[in-house]
Amino acid sequence: MSNETNSRTLTFALEVVPVPVTDIDRAISFYTTKVGFDLDVDYHPTADFRVVQLTPRGSKCSIHLLATKSSERLHNLYLVTSDLSEARAELINRGVAMGDARHKDVLEAWSGGWSPGLDPERRDYASFADFADPDGNTWTLQERGHGKP
Repeated sequence: MSNETNSRTLTFALEVVPVPVTDIDRAISFYTTKVGFDLDVDYHPTADFRVVQLTPRGSKCSIHLLATKSSERLHNLYLVTSDLSEARAELINRGVAMGDARHKDVLEAWSGGWSPGLDPERRDYASFADFADPDGNTWTLQERGHGKP
């Protein structure tokens, strides 16, 4: 086998994240009506088999809803937005219970502390707000690209 570097670069793309839920129909309603995801697939040829895929608008990664009786949930799934204030207000208007906006305290030397509200300079990766789906899977909105075309 040759030690020469292969000119082909291997890449990976995260395309689907499975999200455990107890009620598929309730989850579809929450993610489409309240959060604004697009329903890509709802395939259920039998009572025991169903594939549901939803995609956040503008994302290349989708979620699959997995019916489960388990209490295990996913936490801190990130949705990135260019305007956290607007996104948070829209979700609240749609009926999503949102946490307060917060930003990294002393961004340049951040050590885990938070201050209330948006980052005063609206810097990338500095402002956040959270919500949960009806099953307790948690999502974090993060601002990146505010004011940029």
